[in-house]
Amino acid sequence: MNIFQLETFLKIAETKNFTTAGNILGYAQSTVTAQIKGLEDELGCLLFERLGKSIVLTPEGQKLCGYAQKMLQLKREIFLEVPPSKEPSGVIKLGVSESMCYDILPKILLKYRKKYPKVDIQISFINHDTFPQMLKNGALDLAWTLNPLVQEEGLLLLQKKREGLAFFASPKHPLTQKKSICEADLKDVPLLLTGHNCNFRHMLLEDLKRAGITPRVALETSSKEVLKQFAINQLGVAFMPEMAAHAEVKTRKLKRLLWKGQDFEIYSQLIVCKDKRIGAPIEAFEKMLLGEGAN
Repeated sequence: MNIFQLETFLKIAETKNFTTAGNILGYAQSTVTAQIKGLEDELGCLLFERLGKSIVLTPEGQKLCGYAQKMLQLKREIFLEVPPSKEPSGVIKLGVSESMCYDILPKILLKYRKKYPKVDIQISFINHDTFPQMLKNGALDLAWTLNPLVQEEGLLLLQKKREGLAFFASPKHPLTQKKSICEADLKDVPLLLTGHNCNFRHMLLEDLKRAGITPRVALETSSKEVLKQFAINQLGVAFMPEMAAHAEVKTRKLKRLLWKGQDFEIYSQLIVCKDKRIGAPIEAFEKMLLGEGAN
């Protein structure tokens, strides 16, 4: 068993296609097939099962995924930390909540690239219900999330900062004429909300339920850009993180409504697996994040 076989295995698990995985990795399909065959022979089990034209992981393949991701994580750490050069190189896999990408993250990445030009940060968007396991199995090195405080065994919180959730509407919306709003003011108001698996949506709907308000949900989407465009066009009131609408508020395309109802407590949080070695590249990212947060 070698690292190349594990990389190929994970790429097939991701793409669900031997040919596609080979093209991405630069291998001929015969090489991909031989790598997986060798891995299966060594482990004494099938890792993939063909169902018609589809490829799915067997139960044994699912078990191997977690171990393979940890092995690749160790490989990344080796290249970041072991070489004697004062300039680390390698890959850091960062999972982020979409809201973080509107303002702060691009600035941090620009600074980081100047300090560590040989370190590649690969970014993927994360969901609150899946990123903890991705940290634990090595699919992610770091997670920067916007959520209620995450308290889960096996995870280490490096830093947190209180953030805000808010309601946004077109300046022409009737609610903008009010000095402040509360739960009762949202009765019969079309609401523009994040998707079903989002904590923000659950927090608001639970609050309205306690207040005896039946919500009128006009739109549900994971895209903050879509929520903002619907609000700008007077199709409802959007409920989202404040940081996602800074630009639109500044240009007066949207107005933030002053909320006097239930406090929605959320934090931006930088999280790693508790067993993760925090080397210089990750420490640098953390310090840059703290610096931006102070601005």
